[in-house]
Amino acid sequence: MLEFIRENRTELIRRTQEKVRTRSAPRATPQEIENGVPLFLTQFTDLLAATNGEQPPIRASGGSATKHGNELLQRGFTIAQVVHDYGDICQAITELAGDQAKRLSTREFHRLNLCLDNAIAEAVTEYSRQREQDLADQEVERLGFLAHELRNLISTANLAFQLLRGGTVPIGGSTGAVLGRSLTGLRDAVDRSLAEVRLASGQHPRRRVLVAEFIEEMEAAALLDARARNLDLTVAPVESSIAVEADRELLASAVSNLLQNAFKFTHARGHVSLRAHRKGDRVLIEIEDECGGLPPGKAEELFRPFERRGADKTGLGLGLAISRKSVGVNGGEIHVGNKPGKGCVFSIELPIAA
Repeated sequence: MLEFIRENRTELIRRTQEKVRTRSAPRATPQEIENGVPLFLTQFTDLLAATNGEQPPIRASGGSATKHGNELLQRGFTIAQVVHDYGDICQAITELAGDQAKRLSTREFHRLNLCLDNAIAEAVTEYSRQREQDLADQEVERLGFLAHELRNLISTANLAFQLLRGGTVPIGGSTGAVLGRSLTGLRDAVDRSLAEVRLASGQHPRRRVLVAEFIEEMEAAALLDARARNLDLTVAPVESSIAVEADRELLASAVSNLLQNAFKFTHARGHVSLRAHRKGDRVLIEIEDECGGLPPGKAEELFRPFERRGADKTGLGLGLAISRKSVGVNGGEIHVGNKPGKGCVFSIELPIAA
């Protein structure tokens, strides 16, 4: 059977590509059809050879199938594609053998299915292992960024405090402002970390939140931040009867992150506005800034973890990503509207409570 597969490689690739091309799910990609199928057949042939005595058994040889699974992951194939493509190859082999009147013995058929089982099982296992490793690497990276940010903020705050303690500079001057910004940065970093913990816990109790009261609470803290940055903050009146069902802490985290983002990128003595209103059966909470607008096609990139914009590279670039997740678990969405040359409007859209 192994010789049969090698002799008919071109035809098997053609048949498998046709199966992959016409299946409904998972949808085939051009890379999968043109490059993936030959790769899968090569791997399948190697694995079949390992069970045929031409090579040591799969597990004893250091995990040929595991190695293949890792290679497929690195090339961007999904688990669904691995399972279906190996299955399509096995089916193409069986059909071609029938068309050429080559009868597969019970032993050969058993070996073919054993190879298929091993290939899928080992590839999926390696996918899972690699995925866990990637997640662990991301967590180490996140903690590294956080530690670096906290160290910088603490160092700056400590230097400012030492100058102020010496009595040579006034607390109301630029040194005091530096200390205030550092403490605010520390608060923001801790708040982001707490929001991440709450998101990861999976516990998101929703309760009725009156939007007018919620916005009033957000305004109190935001005014202090705006004044510290020499910015003007306008908060529009909100209809008293409007309410949403939400995890209040996560919603507050989302709005707070959007406000901090607006303050951070609005030019000096600029203006930021916060407003909330009803739109049909939805509630919109909008934060508009004067950042100068975004380059074309950059809006969605803002929500990627560790994505930072502008000249100010402080922070982890996690705030907007956390905001999107926080709003998502509350059944809502975040959108960003671009006003070229002026600024951006970030909108949180939530279902209105009955």
